Amino acid sequence: MTVARGDIYFVDLRRTRGREQRGRRPVLVVSSDAVNRQPLAVTVVVGTRGGRVREDYAVNVRVSAADTGLPEETVFLCFQLRSLDRGRLVSPRAGVMAGAKMAEVDDALRLVLDL
Repeated sequence: MTVARGDIYFVDLRRTRGREQRGRRPVLVVSSDAVNRQPLAVTVVVGTRGGRVREDYAVNVRVSAADTGLPEETVFLCFQLRSLDRGRLVSPRAGVMAGAKMAEVDDALRLVLDL
């Protein structure tokens, strides 16, 4: 299966603790395509329903369903960065992040990672 930066998949995130996002959630692939072509883990940002996030923080990116192809508005929590085995990404992909919104994700990741 080919995985690309900007792809969105639904993943079952179990075995979490505390404030980690859990359950079936959309995840946005943020690892580079050079990494994604290797037999390595894929780095993702976890999403949640837009209605659950009242405030828009600089480390979150809110996207409409039209922006991604997802069934509803989603907020990608860029501080919830995870590496997943690519076997957890079940085909077909659920959506794709548009270029302008992906640039917002990049800005949020720079804040989170102090880059």
